[in-house]
Amino acid sequence: MTPESFLASRAAEAIRTLYGADMDAATLQVAPTRKEFEGDYTLVVFPLLRVSHSSPEVTGAAIGGWLQENVPEVDGFNVVKGFLNISLSNLFWTELFGAIAADPDFGQLPPTGRNVMVEFSSPNTNKPLHLGHIRNNLLGDSVSRLLAASGEHVIRTTLVNDRGVHICKSMYAWQKRFNGATPESTGKKGDHLVGDCYVAYAQMEKEDPSVLDDVHAMLVKWEEGDPEVRALWQKMNGWVFDGFEQTYKALGITFDKVYYESQTYLLGKELVQKGLDMGVFVREADGSVWCDLTADGLDRKLLLRSDGTSVYITQDLGTAERRFSEYKLDSHVYVVGDEQNYHFQVLKLILGKLGFAWADQIYHLSYGMVELPEGKMKSREGTVVDADDLIEKMYEEAKATSEEAGKLDGLTEAEKDSLYRMVGLGALKYFIIKVDPKKKMLFNPKESIDFNGNTGPFIQYTHARIKSILRKAEERGITPRIAEGIALNPKEMRLLKILNAYPRKIAEGAAAFSPAVIANFAYDLAKEFNQYYHETPILGEEDRALLEARLVLIGTVACVLRKAMGILGIQLPDRM
Repeated sequence: MTPESFLASRAAEAIRTLYGADMDAATLQVAPTRKEFEGDYTLVVFPLLRVSHSSPEVTGAAIGGWLQENVPEVDGFNVVKGFLNISLSNLFWTELFGAIAADPDFGQLPPTGRNVMVEFSSPNTNKPLHLGHIRNNLLGDSVSRLLAASGEHVIRTTLVNDRGVHICKSMYAWQKRFNGATPESTGKKGDHLVGDCYVAYAQMEKEDPSVLDDVHAMLVKWEEGDPEVRALWQKMNGWVFDGFEQTYKALGITFDKVYYESQTYLLGKELVQKGLDMGVFVREADGSVWCDLTADGLDRKLLLRSDGTSVYITQDLGTAERRFSEYKLDSHVYVVGDEQNYHFQVLKLILGKLGFAWADQIYHLSYGMVELPEGKMKSREGTVVDADDLIEKMYEEAKATSEEAGKLDGLTEAEKDSLYRMVGLGALKYFIIKVDPKKKMLFNPKESIDFNGNTGPFIQYTHARIKSILRKAEERGITPRIAEGIALNPKEMRLLKILNAYPRKIAEGAAAFSPAVIANFAYDLAKEFNQYYHETPILGEEDRALLEARLVLIGTVACVLRKAMGILGIQLPDRM
């Protein structure tokens, strides 16, 4: 039982005793007391005036007095207008402390029985992953973990855009400008080599716009199954897939199912035919197929070009239909940048018009773009921040900062290298995830690696500090345990209040598809621990029972930090 539900049930007893009214405890409004007021939790009194027939102040004082007199867990109260602020006793906090510390699954919400698919990453095979892809991957990964923590059964998936005009552009440039170059002959990762081809094509088209006709002809050949075009396509995509896998591994990203547009776009064509048969779509004189959405406040949407080739929306229709039937989905989350807001409006509308009842269960997790201090990135111009380069840069930043701090004595070179990677990646992930997904963000590598403030390394260092204290206690033969009758100080109660909020933060973050809620919870917990550490003796505490209890408390803080940061895909080191 949470403090909120506990107090609501006791307040319902008070109302029944004082006013003879039966009120459902679930309807009573109890929330943490605002920091500027004294108290732990606040009961909103205004809705109770209809049964008390008295003023808010008198009603609040009556309920508060009854609670203090009849509920041992209530230590005191005060009334501010229509709000009853309740202070909980040491008895309550020690009971809560024991319950949290003893629960190995603390924070994991019960299974909902729902199947939720999260699609993220979904790269094109014409360029390597860059900083924009990193935000997408980190959001998709952490949202998947967050939904799983909230009790959902999550299927993590990606749709690789491995065919289409953009792919043919890289293929065409490789044929014309790259003289048979391979990853082996150039010493480049395959995705980087193909990305160079894409940049080269943009220059070719500037010099001679007619090359676009050749690219479209290549796409038609691909769809017709031309052996030569297909062989080149498979070779170049193979280079890219190998490169992607290395980057995913470095980021700790995995998928339960990988879809390929080359295998799904025909499914979309079948649905286009279904729409034509239903009269939902129309075929123009040139052979192109459209859906008129003007009555829905949008525009006419192209579904098939006049030459019969498909567009993005075509395969999205097909993959959505296959996924909902194949996995019996209750919901489908697409993690895609906000420049595609219109696309997903259209997708939901068209699926609804095709008669799919689950169309409303599609959710577009629309996120803002990542920008750098020098501005936006542009793939065609080659002005992107490459993901591999950024991961390596974060490693170097972590190494430089850690060595400057000078606290690595006793670690082997291998342990140091592992630590640099853990800290560098933790800094990168946290800096990106802590920002609400809907907001655009400015990424600054040096700022993200700071060991102070709202950063990943600050939380990692906090965890390492706790583990150091616990090791020293073990060396002295001190066993963490909670004895009866210990008295907790206000700082300890504050830590417990934050710890106790963790399940609620899981539910809140999952409902908003925002892992930023968990990131900022972890920061608040780490910050509160550090204040506690500086103001409260732990190993220096002379009262043995209190010392042992404090070890349990800080061990619980470390455990919850690991869980919260684990949702973000961030590891916490034991030494730092």
